[in-house]
Amino acid sequence: MRFEDLKIIDPILKAVRDRNYLQPTQIQQKAIPIILKRQDVLGSAQTGTGKTAAFAIPIIQLIHRIEGRERTPVLRSLIVTPTRELAIQIDENIKAYAKYTKVRNAVIYGGVKQHRQVEQIKKGIHILVATPGRLLDLINQGYIKLDTIKIFVLDEADRMLDMGFINDINKILKLLPAKRQSLFFSATMPNPIVKLSRNILTHPHKIEVDVVSSAADTIQQLVYFTNRTSKKDLLLHILDDHSINHVLLFAKTKRGADRIVRNLKKDKINAAAIHGDKAQNHRQNVLKRFKENKLRVLVATDIAARGIDINKLQYVINYDIPNVPETYVHRIGRSGRAGKEGISISLCEPEENAFIKDIEKLIKQKIQRINDHPYPQTDKPMNEAEKKEWNKEKQRRKQEFFTQRKQRGKGRVR
Repeated sequence: MRFEDLKIIDPILKAVRDRNYLQPTQIQQKAIPIILKRQDVLGSAQTGTGKTAAFAIPIIQLIHRIEGRERTPVLRSLIVTPTRELAIQIDENIKAYAKYTKVRNAVIYGGVKQHRQVEQIKKGIHILVATPGRLLDLINQGYIKLDTIKIFVLDEADRMLDMGFINDINKILKLLPAKRQSLFFSATMPNPIVKLSRNILTHPHKIEVDVVSSAADTIQQLVYFTNRTSKKDLLLHILDDHSINHVLLFAKTKRGADRIVRNLKKDKINAAAIHGDKAQNHRQNVLKRFKENKLRVLVATDIAARGIDINKLQYVINYDIPNVPETYVHRIGRSGRAGKEGISISLCEPEENAFIKDIEKLIKQKIQRINDHPYPQTDKPMNEAEKKEWNKEKQRRKQEFFTQRKQRGKGRVR
């Protein structure tokens, strides 16, 4: 199937060709015709399947055909998504698909001053991409009204719930017109998500493509079993292969991400971290450098990495194995996107062995073991008593650290 077969108008087809999109993905084939018919959609699709284009292209087309020639744009579509990075990514894609039309779009998110965002809204837009907090803030200030919305999109709904946005979403829903088209996308469909979808959608068409329990066939999955104390050296050993020149690396914590970057820089490896404690300008600058291939290793926490869409990214490294198997699938889905080949590498310490088993159970396949490396796993996983003792020791060390820091602070005051 070609994009022309989906009855997409010429200006958008031209923009799609500029992006070197040759054939629509499965979710695009299924969703675009339904959305163009002004019907609700309940979509389940993993990251990297072309989901953004699946809803952005038909939204642009509907607005362009009906209101594209109006002098003053009226806000007709609202797209709500959980993170700043994902909001920016969606906005950039919409801008690319709409560049040969008169459809105007903007993005709003927290963590930065609101002035520029407000100015864009005042000029008039058709499509607004927003994170929940900043959206409600600007609504309360009177800069945004949702009574003209015709198409509402809730993207990454499962992540919304994970991040505690359910109350914000319910507030937004109360402000939307009852008569509207709604599109609901989530990688997983647990009961809370299904319940939320019932509050949003009317007789929706259900679309399920590449559910989260499956990893893309184009991704080669590897795991290195090692010890906790050896992970740093094993990572350097792997990166000695200079063909691994563009890597998205996942860390469990913000502090851990910063520590990994420091270690890599000591070994003259160009690396930077993004996470919730980094300023928005810093995060955007780091992402820009990474997208332009000016940064070899981007270290990210899961929430900060949501929405990172790097063209032709081949390597993803799990420095820490996630304890939620679906998170693993989301992570490795950052590579091997749109049918391209990818490689995921996981570094597994003894306490994470059980996580690998859970992941393999979910994806219904065995991850390839790499046994020929200089830092094999020799330690045994701790039993429950040892874990309890270790947690006590960690708490003691943490308390000692803060006590010493407090005393140093008092010394400086004197």
